Amino acid sequence: MTPTIKLNDGSEIPSIGFGTFQIPSDGSTYQAVSEALKLGYRHIDTAVAYFNEAEVGQAIKDSGIPRDQIWVTSKLWLQDFGFDAATKAIDTSLTKLGLDYMDLYLIHQPYGDVPGAWRAMEAAKQAGKIKSIGVSNMTPKIWEKFVPQFATKPAVNQVEFNPYFQQKSLRALLAVDDVKLEAWAPLGQGNRALLNDPVITKLAEKYGKDAGQIILRFENQSGVIVFPKSVHVARIKSNLDIFDFELTPTEMTTIEQLDTGKGRHDPDADGVQEMLLGAFDVHAND
Repeated sequence: MTPTIKLNDGSEIPSIGFGTFQIPSDGSTYQAVSEALKLGYRHIDTAVAYFNEAEVGQAIKDSGIPRDQIWVTSKLWLQDFGFDAATKAIDTSLTKLGLDYMDLYLIHQPYGDVPGAWRAMEAAKQAGKIKSIGVSNMTPKIWEKFVPQFATKPAVNQVEFNPYFQQKSLRALLAVDDVKLEAWAPLGQGNRALLNDPVITKLAEKYGKDAGQIILRFENQSGVIVFPKSVHVARIKSNLDIFDFELTPTEMTTIEQLDTGKGRHDPDADGVQEMLLGAFDVHAND
């Protein structure tokens, strides 16, 4: 069993999951998710804007694993912010996934009518369509802009996180309300410099693990929820194999010192909302 992390709403989320970002819906997502479930993953992360919810849902259905044993996350896209649009989008996601409920639903990109979208998510939670609600890509600045308007505190904030970008000020802010951080790009999106960092490779040698496993273990011990993505079976398998060793407090500190305070994506930058809205049309095939 994958260890779980308790959220501020009482739910227990598996501490490691399987990410499906950029896996196409040409059978590849179905294949990868099916494989992940076979190997023991019980937490799958998708989004409307990944265009692969239907394949995720089909793989879950065909796995034969009881629904209550799989944690499913999806996310609301910018086009559907505001109360009415978000209400409709939640039902659309459930239909595509072929599920009665989602375990976690997130505001994917926090711009525009976020409060309206959040109210729709609260209502869906009330109605039993969603178990936990959260946000994504919220910096301290964006958090302070929107979250004080919410009646319910988010359970998670899913942001870019890896040893080179450890989100220290954000984590201090989230800790106040026991909001858990979920890491997208937990391996730095295959950042060669990170995977070959001497601090990491030395520990990999010591523990007989690969660099990715050391990084994921560091994140897990930091209380961060991770969901590495891969379409390669060996990698899907090895990413899950991080619970048979523990980094010492000194080793944790050494990795903490790798933080540069900078990521690849800056949600506070000018023009991000416009860029993202132009990037996807989630209703293109409606």
